[in-house]
Amino acid sequence: MVFGQTEVTHDLMSIREANGTVTKYDASNVTPHDFEGSSPYVTYEMDGLEHRIDCDFIIGCDGYHGVSRKAVPQSAIQEFERVYPFGWLGILADVPPVSHELIYANHSRGFALCSMRSEKRSRYYVQCSLEDKVEDWNDDRFWDELRRRLPAEQAEAMVTGPSFEKSIAPLRSFVSEPMRFGRLFLAGDAAHIVPPTGAKGLNLAASDVHYLSEALVEYYNEKSPAGIDDYSRKALARVWKAVRFSWWMTTMMHRFPDTGDFGQRIQEAELDYLVHSRAASTALAENYVGLPF
Repeated sequence: MVFGQTEVTHDLMSIREANGTVTKYDASNVTPHDFEGSSPYVTYEMDGLEHRIDCDFIIGCDGYHGVSRKAVPQSAIQEFERVYPFGWLGILADVPPVSHELIYANHSRGFALCSMRSEKRSRYYVQCSLEDKVEDWNDDRFWDELRRRLPAEQAEAMVTGPSFEKSIAPLRSFVSEPMRFGRLFLAGDAAHIVPPTGAKGLNLAASDVHYLSEALVEYYNEKSPAGIDDYSRKALARVWKAVRFSWWMTTMMHRFPDTGDFGQRIQEAELDYLVHSRAASTALAENYVGLPF
């Protein structure tokens, strides 16, 4: 069973509701204020009224397009980015997975990934051009393309059916430094993005929250700022290792338009080494499962 990220979110929000914790949905014009001082606060609008929350700290867990990172002066933040020249066309379908194991395919037509959500629901992807649109891909075209990129045994065994979700996701690596600005902290996608090839997005968000929660417990219970002062350094050390792994997986598995025959031979040599070297396989397993917090 692969536990989908939406199910993680559902469970967490259910726990908040059961605990009586207040969650505000559909707030607009959310803005953090005075986080460089000692009395930060957040304003937002809801039901035609402006509201204000005074607090000790602001945690920006609002994703790549959120307001938290954008509230930081450009002079105080450094951003690193790699945009990849392709995307992933992904579908969800209520069909049994083609394999009980994940399948990563490096093919002359492009990358493909077969994963599962349950014994009856599958998540499949194919590498596509950034110029493609979802409307260009009906279900029949998708299934035909996916089968072309898989070994014959899996292609013949694949059960197809109508998709109920279909989207194209561009791939990028992105990191912003630092992850603390006075009393504002960034966590998760607000601070970093990884291509999904390494499956590290949610893992990184969880490690950020782990470090930050320990730091805040230390701050309130022991009256020590040591943890929050070290949060950015500690989190970024793990972030960059996951960014490296996701970049490595992406460059090893996808067809790039500018690498030519030499780049293809390097990919093949890398894959051959990975499959036949215990040391290389161990390193892959360690990073794929997730480095220790």
